[in-house]
Amino acid sequence: MSKEALRVILIHGSCHGAWCWYKLLAELQSKGYNSVTAIDLAASGADSRRIPEDVRTFKDYNRPLMEFMSTVPDGEKVILVGHSFGGLSLAFAMDAFPEKIAAAIFVNALLPDTLHQPFYFIDQQLQQLSNRKIELEIKPVVITGKSEPFLTACFDSNVLATYVYQNCSFEDLSLASMMLRPTLNFSEDLSNCSPFTKEGFGSVDKICIICNEDALIKEDFVRWMIQNNGNVKETIEIEGADHMPMLSKPRELCQLLASIVDIYSIL
Repeated sequence: MSKEALRVILIHGSCHGAWCWYKLLAELQSKGYNSVTAIDLAASGADSRRIPEDVRTFKDYNRPLMEFMSTVPDGEKVILVGHSFGGLSLAFAMDAFPEKIAAAIFVNALLPDTLHQPFYFIDQQLQQLSNRKIELEIKPVVITGKSEPFLTACFDSNVLATYVYQNCSFEDLSLASMMLRPTLNFSEDLSNCSPFTKEGFGSVDKICIICNEDALIKEDFVRWMIQNNGNVKETIEIEGADHMPMLSKPRELCQLLASIVDIYSIL
């Protein structure tokens, strides 16, 4: 079966956009994998919407992925790749469209389960950051008709350089400093969501890629999520990768994704 058999969909993490996959896209395309799409979630990357003026809920934020999945023809499957906060985006798509997903690849991403509400895993990670004195840049945004301001979050320059991009080139760090956009943690609506289902989210093959030098989502936390989930098909580690392996280790990540695509293309 050709390399065109399965489409690969790349989902970015918090504050980022489709732009962060540019090196990986080039690597995959150079090897003949041309059916690869990087999606901007709402109010991310080049998407014109803004947080919180236009996007206030996770459902709004994740709508571009859900709309894309709805256009996948019946009988066709894709491979989803989610990075960091993008793991939750994958989980919602897996729950809604399990029959359209051959496999979901979590790249040092939040990995929920079928027992806890989605926000549980965000809260656990935020506690980890707090315990390590890592603080995001929080700004209140007042919206007409809303009594309380929205608290947006972004990475400041120190956190970005020390914990997110520490193994990346200065050029990629500079690019990020220009391209990052504020986000929300969506605590209110994600705390009120039901856990993901075994029939949907639980039924899709899950593959986890661990970045062993990630200083933001630490390896021990990722392994805890994997153990907690209890339904991960395979775990793979990339040596020397920081939080942004698509930039710090694009060739290694490309090789892993290509091998996974090849396996699922012949199943």
